[in-house]
Formats: sequence, C-alpha cells, structure tokens
Amino acid sequence: MKTDSPHILCVNPWVHDFAAFDFWARPLGLFTIAAILRQNRVRVSFLDCMNRFHPRKTNPVKVYWDGRGPFEKTRIPLPEALEPHLGTANANFTRYGALKEWVEQDLLSMDRPDLILVTSLMTYWATGVAETITLLKKVFPGVPVVLGGIYATLCEAHARKHSGADHVITGPAEPVLADLVRTYTGFTLNDIPAPADLDASPFAALDLQDTMAYAPILTSRGCPFSCEYCASSFLEPRFRRRSPENVFQEICHWHIHFQVKNFAFYDDALLINPEKYAFPLLERIIDEKMDIFFHTPNALHIKEVSAKAADLMFRAGFKTIRLGLETTDFSSHRYDIKVKQDEFFTAVENLRSAGFATDQLGAYLLCGLPGQNLDEVGDSIILVKRLGVTPVLAYYTPIPHTPMWADAVKNARFDITAHPALTNNSLFPCVRSQQDLARISQLKKMLK
Repeated sequence: MKTDSPHILCVNPWVHDFAAFDFWARPLGLFTIAAILRQNRVRVSFLDCMNRFHPRKTNPVKVYWDGRGPFEKTRIPLPEALEPHLGTANANFTRYGALKEWVEQDLLSMDRPDLILVTSLMTYWATGVAETITLLKKVFPGVPVVLGGIYATLCEAHARKHSGADHVITGPAEPVLADLVRTYTGFTLNDIPAPADLDASPFAALDLQDTMAYAPILTSRGCPFSCEYCASSFLEPRFRRRSPENVFQEICHWHIHFQVKNFAFYDDALLINPEKYAFPLLERIIDEKMDIFFHTPNALHIKEVSAKAADLMFRAGFKTIRLGLETTDFSSHRYDIKVKQDEFFTAVENLRSAGFATDQLGAYLLCGLPGQNLDEVGDSIILVKRLGVTPVLAYYTPIPHTPMWADAVKNARFDITAHPALTNNSLFPCVRSQQDLARISQLKKMLK
C-alpha cells in the first residue's frame, strides 16, 4: 500500500460549440471529487480550460453584475465527423475557453501528476473533451487519464472509442473513486462520504479557481420527476437532499471567506417539500441579513411557487427566477406537462405580488421538439409576455437514455446517432423543414 500522497490533476475541458456563454456554468461534480480527494490528503491541482479569468489574458474581463460573462473564443474547423451531415454551411464552429497556448503553458509549468481526472458536461461537447485529452497526453505521456461526467455517462460507447481516455466511468464518481485512486496510484482513500448522506460530503472545492465570480449550490441530487426530454433520472436515479443547515453553512462559507455575492442553485427540485427544506433555508438567510443574490437557471416547479415561497425568495435575495413552463397549451398531455393554467397564473401573481419585476422572471418554453407545432410556441410567447414574464426559449437537445430519444432519432433530419455533436440544439436537429427553421427565426424576434 502506498502511503505517499499522490498528485491528481482535475480538468475542466474546452467547449466546442456554435455558441456558448457562462450562464453560471461550473463543473460542480468535479469540484466535489476534488474536495473529497483533498480531505484524504491527496495533492490536487486544477486545470480549467474554461477559465474566463486566465492570468495570461491581457484584455479586460467582462463580468456582469451577477457573475456571468463571455468566454474567450477561437474559430476552429468543423470536425470531419460532422461535415457529411452539415457540410460547410455551419462553419462558425468555435473552441470556447482559454487559448490553447495558455493551457499548454499551464500544463508545462505543473509538476507531473500521478493521475488525471477529466469531467464532461453536454454530450455534444464531445470533441472539446477529445481535444483536451489529446493535449494532456502530449504534455504528460504515460499518465493515466480517467473521463467521467455527463457525456461519459450518456454516450459511454462513443466516449470509450473516441475520447482518448484510458478509463471511462459512468454515473456518480464517488462510489468508484477509492478503487480508481488505488488502481492507478496505489494510494488508499480512507474517508469517502456515504452516498445516502449528502451532508457528509465536504463543500465542493470551488476555491481551486483563480477567480470565483459566483458559487454554484446544489441542495439535492436527482429529481422526483421523469420528464420525457430530460436525463436527470438516468444520471441520478435516487433523489437525495442536504439539510437546510448544511446548505446554509456552505453559502456562509463562500460569502464570508471568499466574498462571493452571487449563488446559482443547480437543483432540479429546489422547492419540493418546501416546509422541510427550502423554507428553513430561506428563513435562515433572511435572518442573517446577508447581502447576497440567488439565481435559479435550472428552473423552479411552478406548482410550488406559493405566496409564501415567492415572498421568502424575494426577501432572501433571489434575482433570477426561471419557471419550468414548457408550453401554455395546457390541454396537451405531451412532454410530461406538470402544471395547469391556473397554477401558472397563480405562481406569476405570487411572484409579482412579492416584488419581482418582469426582467427577473423568465419562463422556459420548449422549442424544436420532434413533430412540434411551432405556432403553439408563438402562442406561448404571447401569453407569457402578456402576464409580465420574460419568455425564454429552451431549444431541444436530443439526449440518449431519455424516453424521447427514440422519437428524436426517428424525426431528426440527419442521423443524430452518428456523433453526439449532431444533437447540438443550435442545429435544431428535430426541425425538419426550412419553413419551420424560418419560423424559429421569427419566434426569436418575438422575444424582443
């Protein structure tokens, strides 16, 4: 058994996409793994290919008041695998994140690691993962590279064949972390939190970042719902929650010790069973009178936005509210619609009465679904705007292992099974006609 502490490098890879922006997007899972490693006396380094605040950056960093902002970007050739399907019409393919020469210099200045852990987020960012791993292997030949995360889990076969990783893991990494470290470094991790007790996990190692413009917060893992288009229940089959006090202490930690003011809740079910979870947390925040702001990019369940919930969120400092509306065709039973018209109207009334303004309230509307009537989306935009809420189009991404995947494959205008990048929502893969593509352009204009 090895007793010397190993050096493990955690890597957030580049994003290859047609468009990307930092909407409070951080690799929270990777930071959690890094925290567990540090708790076990492992020496951890972090390489962030998406670092907006890279020290080699010379032009000013654009940071919005809420911590968001644009990434550096470099135009790159369209991957060969996509050309037969997209041709040259979509030539604006881009590497988002720190410049390649900056990242290579970062690696060259590091001590050689014993093991490299790479995360992955969107499935259609697969080529960014592969490019990152190619560079890692160039600088550190012979060092084992392990890939995990969302792409690795949902597109396991593709990741094993094309990512370049030596080992691909699927699902949450905590259950296999000790075996991985022992196998590749000989070191034994003795302090692994029990999967059922989220309070036992250390706070994610967000302090590994050069600059913390905001902090992502996760009060639960998994989701009690199983929407047709969503992979949450596949990625996290069990719904587990942290205690309100544990979440409150984490918020205090980042605010007091790192001066973080903006927090983004990553939860899929923040307001579920609020009397036991959300309300005690919000009341603690209000009582402490902390000058902080909260954002809900993953959307709130509309049924749970009671008058009390809206009032507590407003007084606690919530500034960005997103509602998971999907459509205002409340007579439809497609897409697992979970809300009735009167419930939506009541939620909006509660939020407006609590003090939220139109520019703080947004409702996600699904667009580009297989066989979708886009006139329905136009009607939804009109109704949402009339209620004083900002409509936000959520363009459909076909995701493997979801109930809607088979329907998406059948309706797509090209073979989306050929490469994960072909599921990119920027391509509207399930919008078949030029007329519907033109209609989406019109819908975008309606948002203004």
